[in-house]
Amino acid sequence: MTDRTPEPAEIPRKAPDERPTWIDDRKNVDRICYALYAVSAALLLVDPLIHKHGPFAIEHWWGFYGIYGFVGCVFLVLAAKELRKLVMRSEDYYDR
Repeated sequence: MTDRTPEPAEIPRKAPDERPTWIDDRKNVDRICYALYAVSAALLLVDPLIHKHGPFAIEHWWGFYGIYGFVGCVFLVLAAKELRKLVMRSEDYYDR
């Protein structure tokens, strides 16, 4: 075992005889991202047309659930970064 982290070029990505799949093509990944953006924009535009039955007035605001979900995800990522400092083990934890 060495303490050196391998460079990205040294990490084998696939077997040499493995054929590329459709997701390996960068154009297809871009198409998936653009489709996700389009669906998100369409749902945001349709949001005012849908009647909501929430008990709080803030739930009736335009785009509330999208903003709520985004803020929730950002909070989870930041909380996980802080929690990692608390529960992370040393690199040689199992070798001792």
